[in-house]
Amino acid sequence: MGAAQIVFLIGLASLIVAMALRKNVMIPAVLATFATALAYSGSVPNAVMSVFRATITSGTALFEIFIVIASVTSMLAAMRAIGSDEVMVRPVSRWMVNGRVAYIVLFVFTYFLSLFFWPTPALALIGAVLLPAAIKVGLPPLGAAVVLAISGQGMSIASDYVIGLAPSISASGAGVPADDIADRALVISLIVGITAAVLAYFLTVRRRMRTEAVPGTDPIGGTVRPSGGVGGTPTGFTPGPHVAVSPTATDVLDEELPGFEDDGTRITDRPTLTRVWAIGVPAAFIAVLAYMLIGRFTDLVPWEDGAGASLVGGMAIILMALVTVTSRRSEALEFCATHFIDGLSYAFKAMGIILPVAGFVYIGIPDYSGAILGLADDTAGPAFLFDTVERVQPYIPDNGVFVALSMLFIGMAVGLDGSGWAGLPLTGGLAAALAPQSGMDTATLAAIAQNGATWTGGGTLVIWSSLVVVAGFCRIPVAELVRHLVVPVMAGLLLATGAAVVIW
Repeated sequence: MGAAQIVFLIGLASLIVAMALRKNVMIPAVLATFATALAYSGSVPNAVMSVFRATITSGTALFEIFIVIASVTSMLAAMRAIGSDEVMVRPVSRWMVNGRVAYIVLFVFTYFLSLFFWPTPALALIGAVLLPAAIKVGLPPLGAAVVLAISGQGMSIASDYVIGLAPSISASGAGVPADDIADRALVISLIVGITAAVLAYFLTVRRRMRTEAVPGTDPIGGTVRPSGGVGGTPTGFTPGPHVAVSPTATDVLDEELPGFEDDGTRITDRPTLTRVWAIGVPAAFIAVLAYMLIGRFTDLVPWEDGAGASLVGGMAIILMALVTVTSRRSEALEFCATHFIDGLSYAFKAMGIILPVAGFVYIGIPDYSGAILGLADDTAGPAFLFDTVERVQPYIPDNGVFVALSMLFIGMAVGLDGSGWAGLPLTGGLAAALAPQSGMDTATLAAIAQNGATWTGGGTLVIWSSLVVVAGFCRIPVAELVRHLVVPVMAGLLLATGAAVVIW
Protein backbone atom coordinates (compact mmCIF):
# COMPACT_ATOMS: atom_id res chain seq x y z
CA MET A 1 0.00 0.00 0.00
CA GLY A 2 1.57 3.26 -1.16
CA ALA A 3 1.86 6.51 0.75
CA ALA A 4 -0.85 8.22 -1.30
CA GLN A 5 -3.28 5.40 -0.63
CA ILE A 6 -2.59 5.53 3.11
CA VAL A 7 -3.12 9.30 3.13
CA PHE A 8 -6.36 8.85 1.18
CA LEU A 9 -7.66 6.36 3.74
CA ILE A 10 -6.75 8.66 6.62
CA GLY A 11 -8.64 11.46 4.86
CA LEU A 12 -11.61 9.17 4.32
CA ALA A 13 -11.66 8.29 8.02
CA SER A 14 -11.46 11.97 8.96
CA LEU A 15 -14.52 12.73 6.82
CA ILE A 16 -16.53 9.95 8.44
CA VAL A 17 -15.51 11.10 11.93
CA ALA A 18 -16.45 14.71 11.10
CA MET A 19 -19.84 13.58 9.82
CA ALA A 20 -20.43 11.48 12.92
CA LEU A 21 -19.60 14.50 15.07
CA ARG A 22 -21.99 16.56 12.85
CA LYS A 23 -19.25 18.98 11.90
CA ASN A 24 -18.86 20.71 8.55
CA VAL A 25 -16.80 18.44 6.30
CA MET A 26 -15.38 21.02 3.88
CA ILE A 27 -12.05 21.59 5.67
CA PRO A 28 -11.31 17.86 6.12
CA ALA A 29 -12.21 17.26 2.46
CA VAL A 30 -9.94 20.06 1.19
CA LEU A 31 -7.02 19.05 3.42
CA ALA A 32 -7.43 15.38 2.50
CA THR A 33 -7.46 16.20 -1.21
CA PHE A 34 -4.32 18.32 -0.85
CA ALA A 35 -2.49 15.70 1.22
CA THR A 36 -3.43 12.84 -1.13
CA ALA A 37 -2.30 14.76 -4.22
CA LEU A 38 0.92 15.80 -2.48
CA ALA A 39 1.70 12.21 -1.45
CA TYR A 40 1.00 11.00 -4.99
CA SER A 41 2.89 13.64 -6.98
CA GLY A 42 5.39 15.01 -4.48
CA SER A 43 4.68 18.49 -5.82
CA VAL A 44 3.18 21.23 -3.66
CA PRO A 45 2.01 23.34 -6.64
CA ASN A 46 0.33 20.30 -8.19
CA ALA A 47 -1.34 19.47 -4.88
CA VAL A 48 -2.69 23.03 -4.67
CA MET A 49 -4.01 22.82 -8.21
CA SER A 50 -5.51 19.40 -7.48
CA VAL A 51 -7.73 20.93 -4.79
CA PHE A 52 -9.16 23.30 -7.39
CA ARG A 53 -9.37 20.63 -10.10
CA ALA A 54 -11.21 18.30 -7.69
CA THR A 55 -13.86 20.95 -7.09
CA ILE A 56 -14.14 21.66 -10.82
CA THR A 57 -14.40 17.96 -11.65
CA SER A 58 -17.15 17.37 -9.11
CA GLY A 59 -18.91 20.57 -10.20
CA THR A 60 -18.86 19.43 -13.82
CA ALA A 61 -20.26 16.04 -12.87
CA LEU A 62 -22.98 17.50 -10.64
CA PHE A 63 -23.83 20.80 -12.34
CA GLU A 64 -27.08 19.40 -13.73
CA ILE A 65 -28.24 18.96 -10.16
CA PHE A 66 -27.76 22.65 -9.39
CA ILE A 67 -29.76 23.70 -12.45
CA VAL A 68 -32.67 21.40 -11.58
CA ILE A 69 -32.79 22.80 -8.04
CA ALA A 70 -32.72 26.35 -9.41
CA SER A 71 -35.47 25.57 -11.90
CA VAL A 72 -37.90 24.05 -9.40
CA THR A 73 -37.16 26.75 -6.82
CA SER A 74 -37.75 29.56 -9.31
CA MET A 75 -41.06 28.00 -10.33
CA LEU A 76 -42.20 27.79 -6.69
CA ALA A 77 -41.22 31.42 -6.17
CA ALA A 78 -43.32 32.44 -9.19
CA MET A 79 -46.28 30.47 -7.85
CA ARG A 80 -45.86 31.94 -4.39
CA ALA A 81 -45.97 35.44 -5.84
CA ILE A 82 -49.61 34.90 -6.88
CA GLY A 83 -50.65 32.58 -4.04
CA SER A 84 -51.04 29.47 -6.21
CA ASP A 85 -48.94 27.34 -3.88
CA GLU A 86 -51.47 27.46 -1.03
CA VAL A 87 -54.50 27.20 -3.30
CA MET A 88 -52.97 24.06 -4.81
CA VAL A 89 -53.09 22.13 -1.52
CA ARG A 90 -56.21 23.66 0.05
CA PRO A 91 -58.81 21.18 -1.38
CA VAL A 92 -57.05 18.23 0.25
CA SER A 93 -58.03 19.50 3.70
CA ARG A 94 -61.66 18.63 2.95
CA TRP A 95 -60.81 14.94 2.80
CA MET A 96 -59.86 14.89 6.48
CA VAL A 97 -62.94 13.65 8.29
CA ASN A 98 -61.25 12.14 11.36
CA GLY A 99 -57.81 11.60 12.84
CA ARG A 100 -57.18 8.22 11.18
CA VAL A 101 -58.06 9.52 7.73
CA ALA A 102 -56.01 12.66 8.36
CA TYR A 103 -52.98 10.47 9.16
CA ILE A 104 -53.34 8.66 5.83
CA VAL A 105 -54.04 11.84 3.86
CA LEU A 106 -50.98 13.57 5.30
CA PHE A 107 -48.86 10.51 4.57
CA VAL A 108 -49.92 10.21 0.93
CA PHE A 109 -50.13 13.90 0.07
CA THR A 110 -46.85 14.81 1.77
CA TYR A 111 -45.11 12.05 -0.15
CA PHE A 112 -46.30 13.09 -3.59
CA LEU A 113 -45.88 16.80 -2.93
CA SER A 114 -42.34 16.21 -1.66
CA LEU A 115 -41.46 14.09 -4.69
CA PHE A 116 -42.01 17.07 -6.96
CA PHE A 117 -41.10 20.02 -4.72
CA TRP A 118 -38.85 18.42 -2.05
CA PRO A 119 -39.79 18.07 1.61
CA THR A 120 -38.93 21.45 3.09
CA PRO A 121 -40.84 23.60 0.55
CA ALA A 122 -43.67 21.06 0.67
CA LEU A 123 -43.73 21.28 4.47
CA ALA A 124 -44.35 25.01 4.26
CA LEU A 125 -47.49 24.40 2.19
CA ILE A 126 -48.69 21.57 4.42
CA GLY A 127 -48.04 23.51 7.62
CA ALA A 128 -50.02 26.46 6.30
CA VAL A 129 -53.13 24.56 5.23
CA LEU A 130 -53.28 20.84 5.95
CA LEU A 131 -51.75 20.65 9.41
CA PRO A 132 -54.43 22.79 11.12
CA ALA A 133 -57.13 20.73 9.39
CA ALA A 134 -55.60 17.44 10.55
CA ILE A 135 -55.27 18.58 14.16
CA LYS A 136 -58.85 19.86 14.17
CA VAL A 137 -60.29 16.43 13.31
CA GLY A 138 -58.33 14.67 16.06
CA LEU A 139 -54.82 13.87 14.85
CA PRO A 140 -52.42 14.67 17.72
CA PRO A 141 -49.55 17.05 16.93
CA LEU A 142 -47.04 14.28 17.66
CA GLY A 143 -48.84 12.02 15.21
CA ALA A 144 -48.77 14.75 12.57
CA ALA A 145 -45.04 15.28 13.12
CA VAL A 146 -44.34 11.57 12.90
CA VAL A 147 -46.18 11.11 9.61
CA LEU A 148 -44.72 14.29 8.10
CA ALA A 149 -41.20 13.17 8.96
CA ILE A 150 -41.65 9.61 7.69
CA SER A 151 -43.36 10.58 4.46
CA GLY A 152 -41.51 13.76 3.55
CA GLN A 153 -38.14 13.92 5.29
CA GLY A 154 -37.63 10.18 4.84
CA MET A 155 -39.57 8.29 2.21
CA SER A 156 -39.82 10.86 -0.57
CA ILE A 157 -36.26 12.15 -0.49
CA ALA A 158 -34.67 8.73 0.11
CA SER A 159 -35.48 7.83 -3.47
CA ASP A 160 -35.85 11.35 -4.92
CA TYR A 161 -37.48 9.49 -7.79
CA VAL A 162 -38.95 12.38 -9.76
CA ILE A 163 -36.24 15.04 -9.57
CA GLY A 164 -33.52 12.40 -9.40
CA LEU A 165 -30.74 14.32 -7.68
CA ALA A 166 -29.87 11.81 -4.95
CA PRO A 167 -29.56 8.91 -7.43
CA SER A 168 -27.41 11.11 -9.66
CA ILE A 169 -25.03 11.89 -6.80
CA SER A 170 -24.83 8.21 -5.83
CA ALA A 171 -24.29 7.22 -9.46
CA SER A 172 -21.42 9.69 -9.79
CA GLY A 173 -19.45 7.55 -7.36
CA ALA A 174 -20.89 4.16 -8.29
CA GLY A 175 -20.40 4.42 -12.04
CA VAL A 176 -23.79 2.89 -12.86
CA PRO A 177 -26.90 4.45 -14.44
CA ALA A 178 -28.73 6.77 -12.06
CA ASP A 179 -32.07 5.29 -13.15
CA ASP A 180 -31.00 1.86 -11.88
CA ILE A 181 -30.25 3.30 -8.45
CA ALA A 182 -33.47 5.34 -8.49
CA ASP A 183 -35.64 2.30 -9.26
CA ARG A 184 -34.15 0.29 -6.41
CA ALA A 185 -34.12 3.22 -4.00
CA LEU A 186 -37.81 3.79 -4.72
CA VAL A 187 -38.77 0.24 -3.77
CA ILE A 188 -36.56 0.29 -0.67
CA SER A 189 -37.89 3.66 0.46
CA LEU A 190 -41.50 2.55 0.02
CA ILE A 191 -40.89 -0.54 2.16
CA VAL A 192 -39.20 1.55 4.84
CA GLY A 193 -41.84 4.27 4.76
CA ILE A 194 -44.91 2.06 4.83
CA THR A 195 -43.42 -0.13 7.55
CA ALA A 196 -42.44 2.88 9.66
CA ALA A 197 -45.81 4.61 9.18
CA VAL A 198 -47.78 1.50 10.22
CA LEU A 199 -45.56 0.81 13.24
CA ALA A 200 -45.61 4.45 14.32
CA TYR A 201 -49.39 4.51 14.12
CA PHE A 202 -49.82 1.50 16.40
CA LEU A 203 -46.94 2.32 18.75
CA THR A 204 -47.48 6.05 19.12
CA VAL A 205 -50.36 7.68 17.28
CA ARG A 206 -53.40 5.48 17.87
CA ARG A 207 -53.43 5.74 21.65
CA ARG A 208 -53.10 9.53 21.46
CA MET A 209 -55.82 10.00 18.87
CA ARG A 210 -58.76 12.17 19.83
CA THR A 211 -62.20 11.01 18.84
CA GLU A 212 -63.67 14.49 18.58
CA ALA A 213 -62.61 17.58 16.70
CA VAL A 214 -60.84 20.33 18.58
CA PRO A 215 -63.19 23.29 18.91
CA GLY A 216 -62.06 26.70 17.79
CA THR A 217 -59.51 25.57 15.24
CA ASP A 218 -59.69 26.49 11.62
CA PRO A 219 -59.19 23.63 9.16
CA ILE A 220 -58.36 26.01 6.35
CA GLY A 221 -56.62 28.87 8.11
CA GLY A 222 -53.99 28.73 10.76
CA THR A 223 -51.29 29.79 8.39
CA VAL A 224 -47.86 28.94 9.73
CA ARG A 225 -45.01 30.40 7.71
CA PRO A 226 -41.34 30.13 8.55
CA SER A 227 -39.70 33.38 9.43
CA GLY A 228 -36.79 34.14 7.17
CA GLY A 229 -37.27 31.06 5.02
CA VAL A 230 -38.26 27.45 5.18
CA GLY A 231 -35.23 26.51 7.17
CA GLY A 232 -36.14 28.75 10.07
CA THR A 233 -38.42 28.34 13.01
CA PRO A 234 -42.11 28.92 12.19
CA THR A 235 -43.56 32.33 12.87
CA GLY A 236 -45.20 32.50 16.26
CA PHE A 237 -43.44 29.38 17.54
CA THR A 238 -41.44 29.75 20.73
CA PRO A 239 -39.37 26.63 21.47
CA GLY A 240 -39.77 25.16 24.92
CA PRO A 241 -36.78 24.28 27.10
CA HIS A 242 -36.56 20.78 25.62
CA VAL A 243 -36.86 21.75 21.96
CA ALA A 244 -33.41 21.52 20.46
CA VAL A 245 -33.48 24.02 17.62
CA SER A 246 -29.99 23.70 16.21
CA PRO A 247 -28.53 26.76 14.49
CA THR A 248 -25.84 24.62 12.92
CA ALA A 249 -28.03 22.18 11.00
CA THR A 250 -26.54 21.68 7.55
CA ASP A 251 -29.31 19.84 5.77
CA VAL A 252 -29.09 20.26 2.01
CA LEU A 253 -32.80 20.98 1.91
CA ASP A 254 -32.82 23.38 4.85
CA GLU A 255 -31.60 26.61 3.28
CA GLU A 256 -33.68 29.76 2.97
CA LEU A 257 -36.15 29.33 0.13
CA PRO A 258 -36.79 32.33 -2.13
CA GLY A 259 -40.25 33.82 -2.24
CA PHE A 260 -41.30 33.84 1.42
CA GLU A 261 -40.32 37.42 2.00
CA ASP A 262 -43.06 39.87 0.98
CA ASP A 263 -41.42 42.85 -0.68
CA GLY A 264 -44.72 44.40 -1.73
CA THR A 265 -44.74 42.85 -5.21
CA ARG A 266 -47.10 39.95 -4.58
CA ILE A 267 -50.27 39.81 -6.65
CA THR A 268 -53.41 39.27 -4.58
CA ASP A 269 -56.18 40.63 -6.81
CA ARG A 270 -56.31 37.95 -9.54
CA PRO A 271 -57.98 34.90 -7.98
CA THR A 272 -58.87 33.30 -11.32
CA LEU A 273 -55.26 33.29 -12.45
CA THR A 274 -54.22 31.92 -9.06
CA ARG A 275 -56.64 28.99 -9.41
CA VAL A 276 -55.59 28.32 -13.00
CA TRP A 277 -51.95 27.82 -12.04
CA ALA A 278 -52.84 25.97 -8.83
CA ILE A 279 -54.40 23.36 -11.14
CA GLY A 280 -52.08 23.73 -14.12
CA VAL A 281 -48.75 23.22 -12.36
CA PRO A 282 -49.60 19.89 -10.66
CA ALA A 283 -51.32 18.72 -13.86
CA ALA A 284 -48.16 19.41 -15.83
CA PHE A 285 -46.01 17.48 -13.38
CA ILE A 286 -48.42 14.57 -13.32
CA ALA A 287 -48.02 14.43 -17.10
CA VAL A 288 -44.23 14.53 -16.65
CA LEU A 289 -44.37 11.65 -14.16
CA ALA A 290 -46.57 9.61 -16.50
CA TYR A 291 -44.16 10.18 -19.38
CA MET A 292 -41.19 9.19 -17.20
CA LEU A 293 -42.84 5.96 -16.07
CA ILE A 294 -43.87 5.05 -19.60
CA GLY A 295 -40.37 5.77 -20.86
CA ARG A 296 -38.63 3.80 -18.12
CA PHE A 297 -40.76 0.69 -18.27
CA THR A 298 -41.98 0.54 -21.90
CA ASP A 299 -40.76 1.34 -25.41
CA LEU A 300 -43.73 3.55 -26.25
CA VAL A 301 -41.79 6.81 -25.87
CA PRO A 302 -38.07 7.57 -26.29
CA TRP A 303 -36.09 7.54 -23.05
CA GLU A 304 -32.48 7.61 -21.93
CA ASP A 305 -30.82 7.31 -18.54
CA GLY A 306 -30.84 10.52 -16.53
CA ALA A 307 -33.54 12.17 -18.64
CA GLY A 308 -35.82 12.63 -15.61
CA ALA A 309 -33.85 15.54 -14.19
CA SER A 310 -33.80 17.30 -17.55
CA LEU A 311 -37.51 16.74 -18.04
CA VAL A 312 -38.41 18.06 -14.58
CA GLY A 313 -36.00 20.99 -14.86
CA GLY A 314 -37.19 21.99 -18.31
CA MET A 315 -40.85 21.81 -17.31
CA ALA A 316 -40.16 23.88 -14.19
CA ILE A 317 -38.44 26.64 -16.21
CA ILE A 318 -41.28 26.74 -18.74
CA LEU A 319 -43.92 26.89 -16.01
CA MET A 320 -41.99 29.61 -14.17
CA ALA A 321 -41.92 31.68 -17.34
CA LEU A 322 -45.61 31.09 -18.09
CA VAL A 323 -46.74 31.92 -14.55
CA THR A 324 -44.67 35.09 -14.57
CA VAL A 325 -45.73 36.20 -18.06
CA THR A 326 -49.43 35.70 -17.34
CA SER A 327 -49.28 37.42 -13.97
CA ARG A 328 -46.86 40.28 -14.78
CA ARG A 329 -47.21 41.12 -18.45
CA SER A 330 -45.24 44.37 -18.34
CA GLU A 331 -42.55 43.16 -15.89
CA ALA A 332 -42.22 39.52 -16.94
CA LEU A 333 -38.69 39.77 -18.30
CA GLU A 334 -37.31 41.26 -15.10
CA PHE A 335 -39.17 38.92 -12.74
CA CYS A 336 -38.28 35.76 -14.71
CA ALA A 337 -34.60 36.67 -14.40
CA THR A 338 -34.99 37.49 -10.71
CA HIS A 339 -36.74 34.19 -9.95
CA PHE A 340 -34.08 32.15 -11.74
CA ILE A 341 -31.17 33.99 -10.16
CA ASP A 342 -32.74 33.49 -6.74
CA GLY A 343 -33.12 29.81 -7.59
CA LEU A 344 -29.46 29.52 -8.53
CA SER A 345 -28.44 31.25 -5.31
CA TYR A 346 -30.56 28.82 -3.31
CA ALA A 347 -29.11 25.85 -5.21
CA PHE A 348 -25.52 26.78 -4.44
CA LYS A 349 -26.34 27.55 -0.80
CA ALA A 350 -28.06 24.20 -0.42
CA MET A 351 -25.74 21.96 -2.42
CA GLY A 352 -22.39 23.78 -2.65
CA ILE A 353 -20.87 21.92 0.29
CA ILE A 354 -21.10 18.68 -1.69
CA LEU A 355 -18.53 19.83 -4.27
CA PRO A 356 -15.31 19.63 -2.19
CA VAL A 357 -16.50 16.42 -0.52
CA ALA A 358 -17.29 14.78 -3.84
CA GLY A 359 -13.99 16.09 -5.21
CA PHE A 360 -12.07 14.23 -2.52
CA VAL A 361 -14.01 11.01 -3.10
CA TYR A 362 -13.43 11.31 -6.85
CA ILE A 363 -9.65 11.42 -6.34
CA GLY A 364 -9.93 7.78 -5.29
CA ILE A 365 -11.96 6.73 -8.35
CA PRO A 366 -10.02 6.14 -11.59
CA ASP A 367 -12.68 7.73 -13.83
CA TYR A 368 -11.96 11.10 -12.20
CA SER A 369 -8.59 10.86 -10.43
CA GLY A 370 -6.47 11.39 -13.54
CA ALA A 371 -8.07 14.74 -14.32
CA ILE A 372 -7.83 15.85 -10.68
CA LEU A 373 -4.15 14.92 -10.37
CA GLY A 374 -3.27 16.53 -13.70
CA LEU A 375 -2.26 13.31 -15.45
CA ALA A 376 -2.09 13.03 -19.22
CA ASP A 377 -5.25 11.93 -21.01
CA ASP A 378 -3.73 8.56 -21.97
CA THR A 379 -2.56 7.85 -18.40
CA ALA A 380 -4.78 5.76 -16.16
CA GLY A 381 -5.66 7.47 -12.89
CA PRO A 382 -5.09 5.80 -9.51
CA ALA A 383 -7.91 3.88 -7.85
CA PHE A 384 -7.18 4.39 -4.16
CA LEU A 385 -10.68 3.47 -3.02
CA PHE A 386 -11.06 0.36 -5.14
CA ASP A 387 -7.52 -0.83 -4.41
CA THR A 388 -8.19 -0.60 -0.68
CA VAL A 389 -11.36 -2.65 -0.95
CA GLU A 390 -9.55 -5.25 -3.05
CA ARG A 391 -6.94 -5.62 -0.28
CA VAL A 392 -9.57 -6.29 2.39
CA GLN A 393 -11.88 -8.38 0.21
CA PRO A 394 -10.37 -11.69 1.40
CA TYR A 395 -11.50 -10.77 4.91
CA ILE A 396 -15.02 -9.75 3.88
CA PRO A 397 -17.59 -12.55 4.29
CA ASP A 398 -18.79 -13.72 0.89
CA ASN A 399 -22.34 -12.99 1.92
CA GLY A 400 -24.77 -10.56 0.30
CA VAL A 401 -26.71 -10.00 3.53
CA PHE A 402 -23.56 -9.01 5.43
CA VAL A 403 -22.43 -6.58 2.73
CA ALA A 404 -25.93 -5.12 2.35
CA LEU A 405 -26.20 -4.50 6.10
CA SER A 406 -22.69 -3.02 6.08
CA MET A 407 -23.72 -0.58 3.33
CA LEU A 408 -26.84 0.34 5.32
CA PHE A 409 -24.83 1.20 8.44
CA ILE A 410 -22.15 3.01 6.42
CA GLY A 411 -24.91 5.08 4.86
CA MET A 412 -26.39 5.82 8.28
CA ALA A 413 -22.93 6.82 9.55
CA VAL A 414 -22.36 9.36 6.78
CA GLY A 415 -25.88 10.67 7.34
CA LEU A 416 -25.06 11.64 10.91
CA ASP A 417 -23.87 15.04 9.70
CA GLY A 418 -27.53 16.08 9.37
CA SER A 419 -27.38 16.18 5.60
CA GLY A 420 -27.71 12.68 4.22
CA TRP A 421 -26.38 13.61 0.79
CA ALA A 422 -22.84 14.89 1.32
CA GLY A 423 -21.50 11.34 1.60
CA LEU A 424 -23.39 9.78 -1.33
CA PRO A 425 -20.42 9.89 -3.72
CA LEU A 426 -18.50 7.96 -1.07
CA THR A 427 -21.19 5.31 -0.56
CA GLY A 428 -21.59 5.00 -4.33
CA GLY A 429 -17.88 4.33 -4.70
CA LEU A 430 -17.92 1.78 -1.87
CA ALA A 431 -20.91 0.05 -3.47
CA ALA A 432 -19.00 -0.32 -6.75
CA ALA A 433 -15.99 -1.72 -4.92
CA LEU A 434 -17.92 -4.19 -2.75
CA ALA A 435 -20.42 -5.44 -5.33
CA PRO A 436 -18.21 -8.09 -7.00
CA GLN A 437 -17.29 -9.70 -3.70
CA SER A 438 -20.86 -9.78 -2.38
CA GLY A 439 -22.57 -11.16 -5.45
CA MET A 440 -24.96 -8.21 -5.45
CA ASP A 441 -25.18 -5.50 -8.07
CA THR A 442 -23.73 -2.04 -7.49
CA ALA A 443 -27.02 -0.18 -7.93
CA THR A 444 -28.70 -2.15 -5.13
CA LEU A 445 -25.89 -1.54 -2.65
CA ALA A 446 -25.79 2.15 -3.56
CA ALA A 447 -29.57 2.41 -3.12
CA ILE A 448 -29.38 0.75 0.31
CA ALA A 449 -26.68 3.16 1.47
CA GLN A 450 -28.59 6.12 -0.02
CA ASN A 451 -31.66 5.15 2.00
CA GLY A 452 -29.61 4.71 5.17
CA ALA A 453 -27.98 8.11 4.76
CA THR A 454 -31.16 9.97 3.84
CA TRP A 455 -33.44 8.44 6.45
CA THR A 456 -30.81 9.24 9.09
CA GLY A 457 -29.73 12.74 8.14
CA GLY A 458 -32.47 13.89 5.77
CA GLY A 459 -33.82 13.38 8.38
CA THR A 460 -35.74 11.26 10.83
CA LEU A 461 -33.11 10.05 13.29
CA VAL A 462 -30.99 13.08 14.21
CA ILE A 463 -32.20 16.26 15.89
CA TRP A 464 -29.70 18.52 14.08
CA SER A 465 -31.30 17.97 10.66
CA SER A 466 -34.37 19.53 9.02
CA LEU A 467 -36.43 17.45 11.46
CA VAL A 468 -36.19 20.58 13.59
CA VAL A 469 -38.51 22.30 11.11
CA VAL A 470 -41.09 19.48 11.35
CA ALA A 471 -41.03 19.65 15.15
CA GLY A 472 -41.34 23.42 15.02
CA PHE A 473 -44.40 23.37 12.76
CA CYS A 474 -46.08 20.81 15.01
CA ARG A 475 -44.93 22.53 18.23
CA ILE A 476 -43.42 19.47 19.87
CA PRO A 477 -39.91 18.77 21.24
CA VAL A 478 -37.66 17.51 18.48
CA ALA A 479 -35.97 15.05 20.85
CA GLU A 480 -39.34 13.48 21.63
CA LEU A 481 -40.08 13.21 17.92
CA VAL A 482 -36.81 11.35 17.29
CA ARG A 483 -37.54 9.02 20.20
CA HIS A 484 -40.83 7.97 18.61
CA LEU A 485 -39.25 7.57 15.15
CA VAL A 486 -36.23 5.41 16.01
CA VAL A 487 -37.97 2.04 16.35
CA PRO A 488 -40.32 2.34 13.33
CA VAL A 489 -37.63 3.71 11.01
CA MET A 490 -34.93 1.23 12.06
CA ALA A 491 -37.38 -1.65 11.69
CA GLY A 492 -38.28 -0.42 8.23
CA LEU A 493 -34.62 -0.03 7.17
CA LEU A 494 -33.70 -3.53 8.32
CA LEU A 495 -36.76 -5.06 6.66
CA ALA A 496 -36.15 -3.17 3.42
CA THR A 497 -32.46 -4.17 3.34
CA GLY A 498 -33.42 -7.82 3.70
CA ALA A 499 -36.03 -7.43 0.99
CA ALA A 500 -33.45 -5.83 -1.32
CA VAL A 501 -31.17 -8.84 -0.92
CA VAL A 502 -34.03 -11.19 -1.82
CA ILE A 503 -35.44 -9.11 -4.71
CA TRP A 504 -32.16 -8.24 -6.45
